[in-house]
Amino acid sequence: MPAVYIHIPFCRRRCNYCDFCSSIHSPETAAAYVDALVRNIRAYSRLSLEADTVYIGGGTPSLLTPREMSRILDALRESFSLSDGAEITAEANPDTADYDKLSAWHDCGVNRVSFGVQSCKDSELYTLGRLHTFTQAAEAVRSARLAGIKNISCDLMLGIPGQTLKTAEESVNAVCDLGIKHLSAYMLKVESGTPFDRPEIISSLPTDDETADIYLMTVETAENRGLMQYEISNFAAPGYQSRHNLKYWQLEEYIGFGPSAHSLFGGRRFFVPPDISEFINSDLQKTETEDASPDFLFEYVMLGLRLCKGIQLDRLGPALPKILRAAKPFEAAGLLKISENNLSLTREGFLVSNGIIGALTEVLEK
Repeated sequence: MPAVYIHIPFCRRRCNYCDFCSSIHSPETAAAYVDALVRNIRAYSRLSLEADTVYIGGGTPSLLTPREMSRILDALRESFSLSDGAEITAEANPDTADYDKLSAWHDCGVNRVSFGVQSCKDSELYTLGRLHTFTQAAEAVRSARLAGIKNISCDLMLGIPGQTLKTAEESVNAVCDLGIKHLSAYMLKVESGTPFDRPEIISSLPTDDETADIYLMTVETAENRGLMQYEISNFAAPGYQSRHNLKYWQLEEYIGFGPSAHSLFGGRRFFVPPDISEFINSDLQKTETEDASPDFLFEYVMLGLRLCKGIQLDRLGPALPKILRAAKPFEAAGLLKISENNLSLTREGFLVSNGIIGALTEVLEK
């Protein structure tokens, strides 16, 4: 079954590190945008597809009205025959998600919420340009639970300007204290053209060694609190891994709606151009082909090595000897493990995963 991704490109204010496709929210534009989403979703009804995961991301989906969220989910049920027990996730910012809204979400079918918490330190939140305090974040998590949503995830950011090992550890423990089922902990990447892309910010970032210590502490602390690592940046209580995101990493099909949304469907990769006005004003969303015939072996290695379980050697076919030769130096350095039918990165390997994955996939191109 394919997954469905819905992009909501509206924010109250763009964060200092963000380069996503988004604009400042207005009720009129949001209403027109939801009309366009519903129109595009319904266009897929002729394919008689069934979906088992939906992810509504952004931007800030919690800026939508409950009626707008309900319209999107109704269109999905009509067009994609959502399976019983489908995982339906919506992202929320703590400053725009109160009990009434979360209760309305629960009533219209949202059963998983991902809160953009980022830090428990208000000074770090201010630096990031976030509009909430940690007190608001904690209240939002409590409100979601009271509203009946039990599957709750929180995002944290690692390597924030001025962050220390101590403040990072306090953030991990603080979100775990909220009783969440899932944690995503992402390394800050300074994107070109963002407000963070200036010397005084870059010079205030933790050093590479400090960031490595923060990451390894996050893994250890999360697991000590019952959230086990299953992907480079993701941790979950047993049975609460993100089913939607696992589809990306396991090369299952997904269909994206909205500007900048990507798809893997029908044997090709394609995306919607990041133009909000064009999306609203077009009868159907325009798409551009990213890859008409993906190299799925290459992608299996590249994406599978993000997962703690790694990749199966018997799926590599004739490429197996080349992959093993390239992997041996990393195994000797303690950065990956090779067993009878498995190759996976270690925690230390995840710190330099881009280099290792690049080296292993490079041999597939020779």
